[in-house]
Amino acid sequence: MTNRIAVITGAAGGLGTAMCKALAAQGRKVVGTHLPGEEFTAQAKDWQASLREEGVDVAIYPLDVTDFEACKAFTAAVEQDLGPIDILVNNAGITNDAPLKRMQPEQWNQVINVNLTSMFNMCQQVFENMCERGFGRIVNISSLNGEKGQFGQSNYAATKAGIYGFTKSIAQEGARKGVTANSVSPGYIDTPMVRQVPEKVLNNIVAGIPVGHLGKPEDIARAVVYLTADEASFVTGTNMSVNGGQYMS
Repeated sequence: MTNRIAVITGAAGGLGTAMCKALAAQGRKVVGTHLPGEEFTAQAKDWQASLREEGVDVAIYPLDVTDFEACKAFTAAVEQDLGPIDILVNNAGITNDAPLKRMQPEQWNQVINVNLTSMFNMCQQVFENMCERGFGRIVNISSLNGEKGQFGQSNYAATKAGIYGFTKSIAQEGARKGVTANSVSPGYIDTPMVRQVPEKVLNNIVAGIPVGHLGKPEDIARAVVYLTADEASFVTGTNMSVNGGQYMS
């Protein structure tokens, strides 16, 4: 079926935008989430309009992924407006870096809630219905730094590493019911956020990537397209590293 409904959290960022375009090109009905609030809603509407100019139609909904009840209400709204959710891409994430000795509990808890607790909040809303219908595709976006760790990112790396255990566990629960769960771990991707890194630091990063350049958002989007395809029913509980060879496990 090409008209399956695909939800992408944190849709308006560099990676999210590429995913929206790629899944829409597969004929999916794409739903993107954005932070609640007038300012974020206005930004999301501008983003939605820019996509429409490119011929990409994405429905947008406000959502705080750290709020379990909000995720429940969001899922109900999407299913009432559009139909059952077949594909879920948990892409929302943040950083709030500091060395461990200076990291505050608020920094730890914020990153844990946005990056990891949100996976539970969203997956629990759709998982049972996916199992009952006999089809579902869940992709959780992790990170290179979840695989190898990173100085000053004990909170972020912990969340991204935690995604692997969470994903493998729900993959086992859904395996006989047509529901797959996988993760994708991007390396350094050419997004506006990465381009804000000082030039000298960025050059050092690129020097450490065996293929010799940053990845593109489309590289991650292609991985998501593959893992969410109807034909990908034999791929579950796995992690796809897309990092240019920077870390090989």
